[in-house]
Amino acid sequence: MFGPDWDAACPSCTEFTSELNDALIARLGARDTSFVVACRAPLAKIETYRAGRGWVVPWYSSYGSDFNYDFQVTLDGSVPQLDYNYRPEPQLLGDGRSVELPGASCFLREDGEIFHTYSAYARGLDHVDFAYAFLDLTALGRQESWEEPRGRAPVLQDTL
Repeated sequence: MFGPDWDAACPSCTEFTSELNDALIARLGARDTSFVVACRAPLAKIETYRAGRGWVVPWYSSYGSDFNYDFQVTLDGSVPQLDYNYRPEPQLLGDGRSVELPGASCFLREDGEIFHTYSAYARGLDHVDFAYAFLDLTALGRQESWEEPRGRAPVLQDTL
C-alpha cells in the first residue's frame, strides 16, 4: 500500500481506505475485533498522509521488520521468497526493486498467544471493497477491461 520510498500510498489502496469510516471501526470494536492497516513506509510518512486524508483507521508501520515479507505482500529481489497469492510470482518484481502488493491477514489473540487464522490476496480481497460490492450488483458492473461481455460499457479505470 505504501512503500518506504514512495511519496504517497497506492491509488487503489487509497480509494479503499477512504471507505473505512469511524462507524465501521466502532462497529468492529463492539465485536471485540480490530481493523488496522500496516505498510512499510516509515511512521512519520504514514501519519502525514493519514492526517491529510482525515482517516480514522489505525495505521502502523512495519518499516525495518519482516512483517510484509512474512505475509508475502512485499516482493524484493534481495529476499529469497518471491511468492504471492500462494504461488511463485517472480515476474511481478519487474525492474528488480521491491513491489508492494495487496493482502489482508487475520489474527486471533487468545490467552496471550497470537494465531494467524486467514490471509487473502489480489482479487480475493474484492469482497471487502464497498464500491466493488455495489458495482457487482449493477448491469454495467465494474467496467474493467477483463469483464465479459467486452465492450458493453466504456472502461473507466483498471485496478489490480
